[in-house]
Amino acid sequence: MEDDYIERNYRILQDKMIEEMDLALDFGKKLIDSELDAGIFNFLVKPIIKSFYSYWSVHDAKTGTLKQIEVTLDCGKHLYKNGASQEEFERVIEENFPTYFQNDQIYRQCRKNHKEFKRLKEVTKETFITQVKEVITFLGIKEHVNDYNELVRSVFSSKEEAYKSLILQLDLNGQCIKIVEKNPSILKIPTGKNIIVKVLTKGFLKTKKYLLDGLEEIYGSSTISPV
Repeated sequence: MEDDYIERNYRILQDKMIEEMDLALDFGKKLIDSELDAGIFNFLVKPIIKSFYSYWSVHDAKTGTLKQIEVTLDCGKHLYKNGASQEEFERVIEENFPTYFQNDQIYRQCRKNHKEFKRLKEVTKETFITQVKEVITFLGIKEHVNDYNELVRSVFSSKEEAYKSLILQLDLNGQCIKIVEKNPSILKIPTGKNIIVKVLTKGFLKTKKYLLDGLEEIYGSSTISPV
């Protein structure tokens, strides 16, 4: 069929996004274990923090992120198929961002009356907009591709272009991490805030390295000029 390439690209993106979600949650679990084992914690506190992370990663973060993936991909698909005029783009973003945000861990795990919550919401919306724009571009690749690496090379003709796009998204994520780092009281969790913040930071850096290293696999080891 004429639109088969759209469904193919949708599936490739969906599989990659779910893979990255699972990897990030696994990073977090391992970091929680190592931080608790390395630190001096009351024997009552350790199981509380571990059980919180275990429940959060399986029941909250995973289900929420899966919904965000669905919303992002469906928004991009609608806009690609129906024409992404500025007016329609803004309408789709405004209509779907509430669902996206309600499934984000910022909405679920942070205090909404905290002075920095509004800024976290703004950055999350910027992230959503950036992701939807990129999905539109990825879905539009008509040439034959077999996997995510080939799809990326079709979208970005050089590693430098792919790097700039990735850094834009990572910087937005990094902004949220820094806000939480400076304001741990924004978290609703009852105990172990410092550990959770430390794990968020280390997990982000580990995920960032993994994604940047992934460009080496996609494009080879040519040097990227500083942005």
